[in-house]
Amino acid sequence: MAVSISASATVPSLSRRSSTQLSPYYCSSKLSFSSSLRFQPIRIVNRSVSSRYRPLQVEAKKQTFNSFDDLLANSDKPVLVDFYATWCGPCQFMVPVLNEVSATLKDKIQVVKIDTEKYPSIADKYNIQGLPTFIIFKDGKLLDRFEGALGADQLIQRIETSLSVKQ
Repeated sequence: MAVSISASATVPSLSRRSSTQLSPYYCSSKLSFSSSLRFQPIRIVNRSVSSRYRPLQVEAKKQTFNSFDDLLANSDKPVLVDFYATWCGPCQFMVPVLNEVSATLKDKIQVVKIDTEKYPSIADKYNIQGLPTFIIFKDGKLLDRFEGALGADQLIQRIETSLSVKQ
């Protein structure tokens, strides 16, 4: 709907001392609307949680180990470790990507997530400076390391390249 407003009013000359102030009457006396305005009530949808801030579901299997080193040494597959923080936007972007990668490479690699806020000693040990940081371990030894968010295809390619080249 287009609304056109035309205002035409005679404003006394500003050069005269008696009319240095404009009254609202002069500014809005002859407003005309070429179409009628229609007002509709705003519908309010009651949602308990906004879809923008809905928590992401992570497909993960919780396991207990005596130490992180124990997990790395006793894994029957290479381990991709995602060092992340809950406040990190790119880290949250990686949640569905890691779910896809984990499902695609389930026979080749194990995906582990380490919250750097909960386990700062592990983050310090591996000199984690930026988030997300990914480290691939094989037989308890560091195989590859990279930082930043990647798409699923890029991450799969990086993992497969690391596993094939550095065996």
